[in-house]
Parts: sequence; structure tokens; C-alpha cells
Amino acid sequence: MDHWSSAAYSSAASFVPKLTSTVVQYLAPRPTDRILDIGCGDGILTAQVAAMVPSGQVLGLDASQSMIKAAQEKSASSNCTYRVQDCAALLKSAPSDVLNGSWDKVFSNAALHWILRYAEPKASVFEAVREALKPDGVLVFEMGGAGNCAEIHAAMVAGLIARGIPTAEAHAASPWFFPSEAWMRKTLEDVGLVVEKLETEYRPTKLTPKTEDGKGGLEGWLKLMCAPFLDKFKTQKEKDDVVRWVADLLDGIITRTEDGSQWMGYVRLRVIARKSA
Repeated sequence: MDHWSSAAYSSAASFVPKLTSTVVQYLAPRPTDRILDIGCGDGILTAQVAAMVPSGQVLGLDASQSMIKAAQEKSASSNCTYRVQDCAALLKSAPSDVLNGSWDKVFSNAALHWILRYAEPKASVFEAVREALKPDGVLVFEMGGAGNCAEIHAAMVAGLIARGIPTAEAHAASPWFFPSEAWMRKTLEDVGLVVEKLETEYRPTKLTPKTEDGKGGLEGWLKLMCAPFLDKFKTQKEKDDVVRWVADLLDGIITRTEDGSQWMGYVRLRVIARKSA
């Protein structure tokens, strides 16, 4: 099910493409680079990368038709295109012009923790990356690492359990996979990629402001990012009740008393890995 919308994302998580200075620095775009963006969303960051490679090419892939439509509507660059693609099934379903060993770099920001959750086996995503890259090509990404948003993750699971969902089923409803450094290093090396940098950063992140319509702040984030959890309930009232319960539970934990701002415990895992020449 496509839960995504560019408008909802802007209201609840507009900070995501803004907090990318480090991963873009690691990407180090060159004017002629051909760059494949996995999980591009509505293309805001993808378009910024395309502007850095005026003589190159950028292709953004995302499973959400609504986000790709938004990216195409916003795009004004001739060297940047977008396609609907289930990135969890890249190795099985990506067209030949993607997995053809022609890309200088493969890039991903804030998407692989969604993609890897549903990829089977998870290593297949990185096998596809290896096939896409030129010899000596580079994979650069940032994603949620082990412990990312732990307070919200735990509260959402608790919200399901409190409403009668079995514990194992509540955990299985999570749409995320937040790996450790050890898991990521082994997985990349096992598919033949050479890890050049692998780091974790604990980065408390300020949420968008609360809004009366519930599209901003913590409630907006929960409605968008936790939609697969909420799909365990049939009615909109049940879903809204869970969101309010979780928001009330977390309010005193993530809200700062000095100004009422809300902060989440983001943990970011960043990687640079190279395909052997």
C-alpha cells in the first residue's frame, strides 16, 4: 500500500532532506557523474544532486507512485529523471539499463531502512548495487542505524499491544530495519563491496512544529511514518486513538520545557563502499 504523499512528508518530515550535508559531502558529486538514487522520495535531494553534475545524469527510483509523480512535477532539470521501482526487489525487477555496470555512484538517503525491511534476502539490495556500479564505482548512503527513534518505536509497539495485538505481531508490524555497524560491514563485504567508511552518529532531531490539523509535529510524523503499524486497525477512529495515545505517552519525554519543541533520537548510519576495479 502506498502511504506516501509529498504534502504529508513536507508537513511531518521536511527536515530530512535538509540534514544531508555530511552524506552529500561523502558523495562528492563530480560534474560528469552518473548517479543512481535509491529511494529518492519526492526528489528534493535528488534534484540538488543533479544540479551538482551538470554534464552527468541522475536517475531517482522509488516504490511510491505518488512520490515519483511529485518528483516529476517538481523537476526542471534535463539531466534528472525518475521512475517507479520497488527497490526492495532491485535484483529481480530492475530494468537492464539500471543494473548494467554503468553508474559512477549509487546514492541513498533515509530510505534503506524501509527498503531492507522488505527485501528478501536483504543482501540482494547490495548485490543489485554491485551490478549497477562501474568497476571502482562507489556506494554512498545514510540510513537509520541500530537504536534509531527507539522511544517512538517502542511506544508504537506498546500502543498495539495495549489494544490486543499479540506482542510478536506488534513487533512484526514495524516497517523499519535499523542495522548495526557489524551487520552492515559483513553484508557489504559478503557481496564484494569494499567498505571505506562506516560510521554511526547519534543526532537528536527537531520535529516540525505541531499543527491544529495534526499533520505536523509528532502526530503528523506518526501518521505518516508509522502507517504500517496503524494498518493493524480497521477504522480511522482506532488509528487516530493509537496516534493520540502514543503522542500523549511520549510528550513528556521528547518535548523540551524551555520552548515546547519536540526532539527525536535519530541514529544515522553512514557508509562509503567501493566496487573493486
